[in-house]
Amino acid sequence: MSESLDLFPGAVQAGGSHGDAGQDPGSSAPLAARMRPRTLEEFRGQERVVGPGGAIRTMIDTGRISSFILWGPPGCGKTTLAWLVAGSADAAFVSFSAVTEGVARVRKIIAEARTRRRATGRGTILFCDEIHRFNKAQQDAFLPHVEAGDIVLIGATTENPSFEVVRPLLSRAPVVVLESLSRDNLRKLLRDTISDGERGLGEAGIESPPEVLERIAEAADGDARRALGILERAAEVAGPGGALTVEAVETAIQRRFAVYDKSGDQHYGFISALHKSVRGGDPDAALYWLGRMLDAGEDPMYIARRLVRMAVEDIGLAAPGALAITIAARDAYRFLGSPEGELALAQATVYLAGSPKSNRLYKGWGRALNRARETPGEAVPLHLRNAPTRLMKDLGYGKGYLYDPDQPGGVSRQSYLPDSMLGEEFYRPGDSGWESALRERLAEWRRKRR
Repeated sequence: MSESLDLFPGAVQAGGSHGDAGQDPGSSAPLAARMRPRTLEEFRGQERVVGPGGAIRTMIDTGRISSFILWGPPGCGKTTLAWLVAGSADAAFVSFSAVTEGVARVRKIIAEARTRRRATGRGTILFCDEIHRFNKAQQDAFLPHVEAGDIVLIGATTENPSFEVVRPLLSRAPVVVLESLSRDNLRKLLRDTISDGERGLGEAGIESPPEVLERIAEAADGDARRALGILERAAEVAGPGGALTVEAVETAIQRRFAVYDKSGDQHYGFISALHKSVRGGDPDAALYWLGRMLDAGEDPMYIARRLVRMAVEDIGLAAPGALAITIAARDAYRFLGSPEGELALAQATVYLAGSPKSNRLYKGWGRALNRARETPGEAVPLHLRNAPTRLMKDLGYGKGYLYDPDQPGGVSRQSYLPDSMLGEEFYRPGDSGWESALRERLAEWRRKRR
């Protein structure tokens, strides 16, 4: 053991083995721990950041490591990439989780890092897993030490850093985005594991039909750790020399739970997907995203509110009944609850997706509101004012007003805007659905007024 590790027992020699505690995992360790990649060549997925010119590849190739935050879903390789980056630098590597440790531990690590730097000249890479679990004040504790170079911080989070990491830290530690592993990458990982006789299942001689590996890759939802966990349990059922079966895999899968955060990135991403599917007229996609949200535990009343918004923002007067349909769906859900009431939300979703679309009302309201804010001093024309008192009548309030239903054709030749705004148009109907007839009607009324 090097002098630096003797001085600082909490540090792990960068570039060494990387089991959960910085040691080679034993044969009794879970398959996912044993198969953790030791080199970039063994790593699957994330070609955008580990391929030529990628952020992680560049750091590893040059050995010049700066602070960054890894953001990605579970099982995409965040911890492994942190170990691989650390292994390319002559630095001590200290790993801890924000779930189980706090600022006191951070202060101790930083104090040791300073002493290590003075005593040996070696830097320290601090890996903070689940960094979003620290509150803003706790995250602020990193700032001066990252700024001073006492540590290189590698954070890892499954939550959107825009919501969960303080802005000053983001400016010092850029975000590296990781994606869920593709099915192709998962299949390759599974085949590597089955054939690996040192750390995987090679010595067991297990047969692995392609359809079984495909089912595991599908069920893993882009999570390498989950894929290897399913494989391990299915292999235990098959036994040495046996064959993996779809039945054994289904038993190993059990219930798949949605990856969803009702206040974070998934929440906004899923509702955006639902809204845009409705706007694009795709009821199948709209129902799919609705199902994903409800199955993940989203508040149905939140969805109902968003459906009402879609009815007035994206459909408007092209299909005026859309508003009534969505309000009825909201009331039906309140009356029935889950799961029966969810069908009412599904009905409203399909109705919206299949309705003609128009944002003319949405835009018209925006133009009118902006104009109202620009002209707060414009007076109401006298002929449009009520005259509830004798004084107001003597002042000309209501004088000259024409009652439209009594006029020829039901339209009077008078204006309803301030004189300085005569002729301005805010709402301009389109030619979709009910708006087509409305456009012709309003155009005829304008001609009669003139």
